[in-house]
Amino acid sequence: MQRDIDIPGMTVTTPAKPCPFCQLEPHRIVAEDALTVAYRDGFPVSPGHTVIIPRRHFATLFEASDAERLALLTMMEHAKAILDRHHAPDGYNFGINHGPAGGQSVPHLHIHVIPRYRGDKEDPRGGVRWVLPDKAKYWA
Repeated sequence: MQRDIDIPGMTVTTPAKPCPFCQLEPHRIVAEDALTVAYRDGFPVSPGHTVIIPRRHFATLFEASDAERLALLTMMEHAKAILDRHHAPDGYNFGINHGPAGGQSVPHLHIHVIPRYRGDKEDPRGGVRWVLPDKAKYWA
């Protein structure tokens, strides 16, 4: 991929920043199949934090083919089983950041599989709702 930079009087074409999910580091691969990869997150929020990535480059779940959606869910289940064996978490959060307003910083779909452990947050109720902290607590 390339991008154009406008400089008064000329246009310079430079390579765009490479997609980190199109060029994977083999030692971080947890599991893989023809359409997807389970990959250790580079900035884990908990022990075992894994992302599920389609091999084909596209930004959102809504661009996935039916086969890719099925493969993503199947790989999530497989990654969870691996995490259950190796980390024995007490729970999970699963998440997709969709678009810049939704927090997506890499425009290649990836699904976070975040193991949760008793005591990692004082009161974990509300789960993913905490992305908007002032709206997370909906109970009295």
